[in-house]
Amino acid sequence: MQTADNVISMKDKTFIPWVIVLLCFLIGTVWYFVPHPLVVIALSLMPLAILFTLRFPVPIGLMFIVFSFFRLHEALPMLYSLRIPLMLSLATISTLSWHLFISQKIRIYYRPEMIAFLVFFILVFIGIVFAGNRPEAISYFKSTFVKIGIMTPVLAWLLCEVNHFKLTLIMVICGGLVVGFVTMFNKLSGIGLVEETRVTVGRELGSVLGDPNDLALVLLFPFSFAISVLMTKGLSVKFRLLGFIATSTLFSAIMATQSRGGLLGILAVVGIVAFRRVKSKILFFVAGGIATLLLFVMAGISGRKSGGAAEEGLDESAMGRLHAWEAAFGMAVDNPITGVGINNFYFNYYFYSKYWDGLNHAVHSTWFGVLAETGFIGLFAFLTMVIITFKTANTTLKKVTAHNPSRHGRAFSPVILAISEGNLAGVAAFCVSGTFLTQGFTWPLYILIALTAAVAQFVEHKGKNYDD
Repeated sequence: MQTADNVISMKDKTFIPWVIVLLCFLIGTVWYFVPHPLVVIALSLMPLAILFTLRFPVPIGLMFIVFSFFRLHEALPMLYSLRIPLMLSLATISTLSWHLFISQKIRIYYRPEMIAFLVFFILVFIGIVFAGNRPEAISYFKSTFVKIGIMTPVLAWLLCEVNHFKLTLIMVICGGLVVGFVTMFNKLSGIGLVEETRVTVGRELGSVLGDPNDLALVLLFPFSFAISVLMTKGLSVKFRLLGFIATSTLFSAIMATQSRGGLLGILAVVGIVAFRRVKSKILFFVAGGIATLLLFVMAGISGRKSGGAAEEGLDESAMGRLHAWEAAFGMAVDNPITGVGINNFYFNYYFYSKYWDGLNHAVHSTWFGVLAETGFIGLFAFLTMVIITFKTANTTLKKVTAHNPSRHGRAFSPVILAISEGNLAGVAAFCVSGTFLTQGFTWPLYILIALTAAVAQFVEHKGKNYDD
């Protein structure tokens, strides 16, 4: 089957001469006003850049996702000044516009989880009008959530072949590895530590990775796919070796953040993977309980300055969360239909907190964050979206696992099995870690929605395996 990644249509070929003519005119015009050889060289390379962009929409889209989510330009400061996310966003918009409206190689379809996402996106957009701090809501919506709104369905439409899913696994795992390596380097070097023990990345740049809880969240996403690749039989030795290296690195990096939400996420991912493979469920739960205790000891949670063993009763971190959750509920009660607006919890904390300590605080809970910023209707839509996505991921994994080669021909590719299990583990980790991590309006869930929809569409409509 011909896809956007392996052919150039007749429309594309007709388009190429016009591009060359236009660029020649552009080079001549620019040379007239700016006679500098570097300008000419840059413009001369534009045809190759345009052809690459049109020829490979899937890698371009995935690179945009990886840079936007993992903040690689902030984890590696030498890339910061290159404006790579901006260039990737322009390339992504160009290639998507071309393949959606002109070449029509990207086929549009809708699934329940995508419709649920659209409903939630509309509710968030409406909430901006009624936001307490409207400029802040507009700013966050424009800088982050509108990109999520565009790329979630588009990513689902883009990924339609086994090689697409394999490339997705590789890029997500490698992106996570980069951040994981930087995290461990910072930990060993004592760089960017908060509370003296908790590691961060890019804190000096104001990166979202500069908060250990947010860093744990970013690392948790590729961890679910890395361990799935490691445990999936039938994949190449090199691929599984990549899974092993990534699993070990990401596990160590999450532990270094000392994030309780991150640890719960690890338990959720490992629990999903182990539950499918351990026959004795009694052994599973006993080993799980022991592993939970060992994890919290190994992570050094008791040594944290906030939330450590030195604090009596409910620790400061736990009390801060309870106060934030109480404030979030108050915001929803006062604004039950629209909430206080996206990214507005922090700015409204003072007005709803009963225990003001002189500082505004983050909500540190996905569920209460969505409740505060979108109201009760928004929370209901959000929960519906998560439940539908979880059910789809679970159903897809069951279909892939239950497929019997002796009765139905060739089995599904191990790549499809790995990404299906990674999707389910990722959604489970999101639900569990969401108790302590604020991730309602960040990339992880929405990438999972896109991947879950894409894999489910592939399984339902293409059925049998394609060679790796």
